[in-house]
Amino acid sequence: MNGNLTNFIGESLTLSWLTGPIFDKELRVSSRRKRNYVLRFAYLALLTAFLVLVWMETVRYSGPVAYRVSRMSAAGQQIIMFIVWFQFIAIQIVSVIMLSTSISDEIYNRTLGVLMTTPINSFQIVMGKLLSKLLQLILLLAISLPLLAIVRVFGGVPWGYVVSSLCITLTTAICFGSISLFFSIFRRNAYSAIITSVLVIGVVFAIAPILFSLMWWALGMRHIISSNTLEILFYHANPYAALAFESERMSLPRSAAGMGAMYWPLHCLVMLAASGVLLAVSVSMVRKVALRQATGQLSTGAKKRKRGKVAAGSVEGPDGLDPPQRVYGPPVLWKELKKPIFQRRRKTSIIIISIAVILLFATYALFAEKNALGYDEVHIMYVLMFLAVGMLFTIVVPATCITTEKESRSWPVLLGTTLSRSEILLGKIGGLMPRCLPIWLFLIGHVLLFVLAGIIRPLAIVHILMIVVGLVVMFIGTGLYFSTRFKRTTTAVVMNFVFPLAIWGLVPLFMGLITAINNGDGQIVEGYIASIPFVQAAVSIDGNCQNNRRIPKSFDPKNFDWAHGNENAATTTRLIFLFMMINVGIGVGFAMRAKYRLRRSIF
Repeated sequence: MNGNLTNFIGESLTLSWLTGPIFDKELRVSSRRKRNYVLRFAYLALLTAFLVLVWMETVRYSGPVAYRVSRMSAAGQQIIMFIVWFQFIAIQIVSVIMLSTSISDEIYNRTLGVLMTTPINSFQIVMGKLLSKLLQLILLLAISLPLLAIVRVFGGVPWGYVVSSLCITLTTAICFGSISLFFSIFRRNAYSAIITSVLVIGVVFAIAPILFSLMWWALGMRHIISSNTLEILFYHANPYAALAFESERMSLPRSAAGMGAMYWPLHCLVMLAASGVLLAVSVSMVRKVALRQATGQLSTGAKKRKRGKVAAGSVEGPDGLDPPQRVYGPPVLWKELKKPIFQRRRKTSIIIISIAVILLFATYALFAEKNALGYDEVHIMYVLMFLAVGMLFTIVVPATCITTEKESRSWPVLLGTTLSRSEILLGKIGGLMPRCLPIWLFLIGHVLLFVLAGIIRPLAIVHILMIVVGLVVMFIGTGLYFSTRFKRTTTAVVMNFVFPLAIWGLVPLFMGLITAINNGDGQIVEGYIASIPFVQAAVSIDGNCQNNRRIPKSFDPKNFDWAHGNENAATTTRLIFLFMMINVGIGVGFAMRAKYRLRRSIF
């Protein structure tokens, strides 16, 4: 009796009832992976580099001691705010990617059913997976904590902001990780779970608040919900708004005083409650899938295919397998074209796309009611949103085309055939094109629709098509290279995300800080900023909007407002074409490197 009581107390104190052996196993595996140590080193090195540059740019002024002391306080505010927002964005990306295969690996390796024959329950499986990855994220947050504590000594930053920002970042990572874990139950491939998770996060925390605000504004609901109440709801339900409010209150207390009240512990409780609901549903779904595997039952999709074959009178192959299919044309291309983005979820995908189109036209109707569709700012918002979604798909899909075959052990079989490296690579590229291009129809369709409506000039179609072609070719090339370079899908996807973040985010930021420190003229930085696709799309739509309030309708003046100055239509077209060719060259170069590495790092 005393022994059982002692064991119960010991398990309660060690929280083994919550995580089970899964947590211990995941920690042992994570401690042996080089990429976790590389991630921590890169994270700390990047933070340190930016800290030095921001510090040098802020305190470079000479003068009285009192003035320099005040500049140190301003430097402390800027550095801490940068660190907070950097880790806020980085932890979200890492959490979604790390948990994208947490359950799918167990399901499709047929080990989930085996786990259910042990004393481990579905609750421990889900929590063990979540908490083991969450510990890696906490280590990243802990790395930046000494920097926050040291810089805070300069003054100007209260401890309340440091604590609140860390709590908001942690609860957001838990919520977003729970979303990715939930979709990993239904998605076999990592890229499918990542895309679905990012789209859901974007709809819930970006598109839904914008739509609700537009409806509140267009339908005149101020007498039902006041603007102050709307702000309070927005702050407590949206992590981006909550952190923005805390940052505003820290840097500009007077401006934050006029905004709605926000209590950050309540926001954290809301995010944890949403995570708890998702985890409870995940536990239930994992139990159903695990019991189905343990008892040898067919999955729901397999049952539907079985009934469809019987109804159609199709003949099965030996051992109940699908009959062999005839291959037409290049075999790799044929195989890639047969593989949809969302396996066995075509009806669900069609429903989701239909809902997205309906919501899109609903926003058009709301803007039309307020006569706002002629404003260039509105179309810039739409174009940048569609550009971000298109880049998301184009970054993720190519980075998984080879690593998924490595993980399924089919890559050595393909290399063992008589197919040459060129045939394999061209087949992969030919299969990636029709899978990456359809998502860009939203962007092209929006521009084409309002060109036909006479709101946007036809030249915008040429600009957008050049931007799309450059991005698709570049990301297919980089995705193929990283997919041949790494063995795991998660690593390849992360690197294909890091590449554009580095060349279009970190590099211009470094260049801007160095230019400010050296009192440079900034022409090189302005020219580099013009290579960013979001800048090109915004400049094109701004200059091609017929109802732009800053310019006349003719093309004679320099309508296109670049960072280095205003340019006319011909110069702008040449610039976008030049950057398109540069992106195409980068993509071709990476594709050639992928061809060279095709038979390296096979296992």
